[in-house]
Amino acid sequence: KCRTGPLDIVFVIDSSRSVRPFEFETMRRFMMDIIGNLDVGPNATRVGVIQYSSQVQNVFSLKTFFTRADMERAINSIIPLAQGTMTGLAIQYAMNVAFSTQEGARPLHKRIPRIAIIVTDGRPQDRVTEVATQARNAGIEIYAVGIQRADMNSLRAMASPPLEEHVFLVESFELIQQFAKQFQDKLCGVDMCMEREHGCQHSCVSTPGSFYCECNPGYRLNADGKTCSPIDACADGRHGCQHHCVSVRGSYLCRCRPGYYLSQNKRSCTMIDYCSFGNHSCQHECVSIPNGHYCRCRSGFTLQPDGKSCRATDLCNGVDHGCEFKCVSTEGSYHCVCPEGQQLQADSKTCSKCGAGHVDLVMVIDGSKSVRPQNFELVKQFVNRIVDLLEVSPHGTRVGLVQYSSRVRTEFPLNKYHSADEIKKAVMDVEYMEKGTMTGLALKHMVEHSFSELEGARPLSHNIPRIGLVFTDGRSQDDISEWARRAKESGIVMFAVGVGKAVEEELRAIASEPVEQHFSYTADFTTMTHLVENFSLNICPEEGKGETEIRSPCECEALVQFQTNTVAILQSLTEKNILWARSLAQMTARLEDLEKQIANKK
Repeated sequence: KCRTGPLDIVFVIDSSRSVRPFEFETMRRFMMDIIGNLDVGPNATRVGVIQYSSQVQNVFSLKTFFTRADMERAINSIIPLAQGTMTGLAIQYAMNVAFSTQEGARPLHKRIPRIAIIVTDGRPQDRVTEVATQARNAGIEIYAVGIQRADMNSLRAMASPPLEEHVFLVESFELIQQFAKQFQDKLCGVDMCMEREHGCQHSCVSTPGSFYCECNPGYRLNADGKTCSPIDACADGRHGCQHHCVSVRGSYLCRCRPGYYLSQNKRSCTMIDYCSFGNHSCQHECVSIPNGHYCRCRSGFTLQPDGKSCRATDLCNGVDHGCEFKCVSTEGSYHCVCPEGQQLQADSKTCSKCGAGHVDLVMVIDGSKSVRPQNFELVKQFVNRIVDLLEVSPHGTRVGLVQYSSRVRTEFPLNKYHSADEIKKAVMDVEYMEKGTMTGLALKHMVEHSFSELEGARPLSHNIPRIGLVFTDGRSQDDISEWARRAKESGIVMFAVGVGKAVEEELRAIASEPVEQHFSYTADFTTMTHLVENFSLNICPEEGKGETEIRSPCECEALVQFQTNTVAILQSLTEKNILWARSLAQMTARLEDLEKQIANKK
């Protein structure tokens, strides 16, 4: 087993169409042979696998599996992509995603080596020199393994120095399993702490091809990198004591102020709960304080002079309730109500008016190099046309903007601006990013960050619709399906807008159901106006047109009132007709009686 210390290893496997099925099987065996000799685990070596061809697919990340059996099952289930050979794109994905702490890589300050093992059989179809340099500068050690038809110049451009220890060329796929043992020796090396006179005063930590010294807790490493000196643990601010820190040689202990006792973690202090003694006699709540306690009433009640009993108060008259229409007091609380026909808003104080609904809208725009600067200006105008549709305010509609290319950048979050003019100015100030098209990475950023409450999204309990609008002009260079699905499962209504070379299959995967109402496409940037109209039809139904007329809330209220008044008038007329008919019947009966009396007299 490789026991020289923990590693973060990511296999970057070429699954282009030039790799035949039986050859890909030997690559599976190569990975499993190396993994079989690693000491894997959450605190030992972590392993991730990505495969690439014309695009990149994450098979499993560094945080997914911690047993060899689980890793081998995942490797055996890989289906080759069988397309082109975009090795540079794969290195960029490994640097930006696979070796991120979110995907399981340990932080750089822990000094755990990050190793990428690239296995390829051909010449890359994109540039690798620049992105490989960036990856190495980011602390990733790259081993380049070429098989059969691999280009040696490309292997040398990718690998870390010294090249003789990081570049390997195997004549055929059949020989790669024999090569695995040789590579295993290079990867693990020997335990340098055992092989050398390291001179570490306290402890030595071995790494592939080297070692470093560490000191025991309470000591710091001196400038010589070997000897250790005791530190004042209280002075460096890392002791974590809540109240007082007391230094002892090489360590420290925590103490609490009077009225508190030290918790089991030996750092935090807990106030003595005098209320738990059971003799406070408080009617509602007992509040402990250092060296004593006091009684407190629930909201809407007032503490009486005895300091223990409580009496209810009319909170509507006693506080600034802020209700727009009417405040209703309840026992210990209050709530706001609205006139009939209006609804209480998310702030629980104001009432709805006629007009468009309020939403949290995040627009995700494509800033890749295929858009071009002049078209990017048209995209910004398109965004501002949408902003013109909305009633932007802190309690109304909130708008955020994200731009992406090979990376993702939040231009401004939902809670940044509170008026349409501020948003439109910020949009026009956005700078064009250029480079690649990582739409999947942008969707992930939108789900995890843009719609978080930290960045201004209202809580789901407020029932404010969350809308994501993704604008793109080409095929994504990473997988979009997982994060498009997660976005919709998290309650985000997704709109997809495509221009030019945008792929309809990807637009449909992003869009919410019904798909036809949630994605739009135009062939040219200069003809995007109708896309704004489509967006208006779907989020602002009062703007709808067609055989079935959709009226605004104001018009609906007017129609209902007119109908109510008309029915009342008809009912009134009906009641009058009934009374008139009864009177006529009585008069007719009286005339018949008179006629009979006259006939009898004759």
